[in-house]
Amino acid sequence: MNASLPSEERGTPLRLLVVTHNVIKGDGQGRANFEIARYARKQGIEVTLIADRVDPEMEEAGVRWIRLQPKWRSNWLIHGLEFTLRANRLVESLRNDYDLIHGYGYTLDRPHHINTSQYVHSAWRKSPVHVSRQNRNLYGAYQWLYSYINAVGEKRAYANARVLVPASNTVRQELMDIGFPPDRMRVILNGADPAEFHPGKEDRAALGLPENVPLALFAGDIRTGRKNLDTTLAALAKSPNLHLAVVGKREGSPFPALAEKLGVVERTHFLDFRRDIARIMRACDFFVFPSRYEACALVLVEAISSGLPVITAKTTGGSEVISDASGILLNDPNDAEALATAMNRLVGDRDMRQAMSMAAAESSSRYTWDKIAGAYYGLYRETASGKES
Repeated sequence: MNASLPSEERGTPLRLLVVTHNVIKGDGQGRANFEIARYARKQGIEVTLIADRVDPEMEEAGVRWIRLQPKWRSNWLIHGLEFTLRANRLVESLRNDYDLIHGYGYTLDRPHHINTSQYVHSAWRKSPVHVSRQNRNLYGAYQWLYSYINAVGEKRAYANARVLVPASNTVRQELMDIGFPPDRMRVILNGADPAEFHPGKEDRAALGLPENVPLALFAGDIRTGRKNLDTTLAALAKSPNLHLAVVGKREGSPFPALAEKLGVVERTHFLDFRRDIARIMRACDFFVFPSRYEACALVLVEAISSGLPVITAKTTGGSEVISDASGILLNDPNDAEALATAMNRLVGDRDMRQAMSMAAAESSSRYTWDKIAGAYYGLYRETASGKES
């Protein structure tokens, strides 16, 4: 570590080096990285990124980008290993130029100050819905190897960080399960942009959605069973007055055929992958997301920010943002009867939906990106001064 005085104590801005794959608005962790770096820059921190992809807005904001683009882009296992090896060398050569070094998972396994964990591969590898258990073929073997190598690398990366930042209480527990003490951790959740995700009304017809019917929303990867659209469709079959909008890439998905088999195809509206998810949320009555395994679901924060009551499960990381006032938390994500009961309660009780909608929107004020990035800024200052707990 750099043993010199933090630059703020010398009268110059803190110098921050961030090592991560993506700093872009277009995906979950990439969006978190984007907002944190932008906020830090607004507070006067000098920010340098070692990254593969960076949003043009970052450079416009005065953020320096050291481009690190692995050659093996088609294979994510080799891509990630190459990124980390090259990032390690860069960090060692630049270490003395920065007050703080912030890594993300297994992007850096040399000594650094802060590491944010959005995902713990050792926990995912043990999950009963891991891809290798669902696909007993070459693809499943590759996914097992990918998770195993990343689990080993992540543990080394976390061991070399002074402070660990789990992005949910689920991730915090998973880090404890592999031997890291809670006094080294600071949980900072993901956020949402209230300018994009906010309560309101949208024209359903313009979005390809049915009008004048109760409408729930499911969003996520629907090419595998991890997000649990199969149980959601089974519950829909027991909720005859409800329609379901499904956002997720339809190609290669088994669930349109399942909807037809269950007799709910007329009430299930597959919208494919969409970038206007915020508008779709405002067009729906509530959000259904009983994921079987999730480390930290950004979409839950986006849903409550949109004023949607949420039905989810305890297996969904990030579900701590859902209270009894703003949604329904299921014990078992595979219990179609319990899910149907929850869905029918919301369909049949307009007053409950409205009360939950108000509570969801109110609670979301704690999870704006400015609040989340501000928590990181406070951690940066504490860590640079050596005062972090």
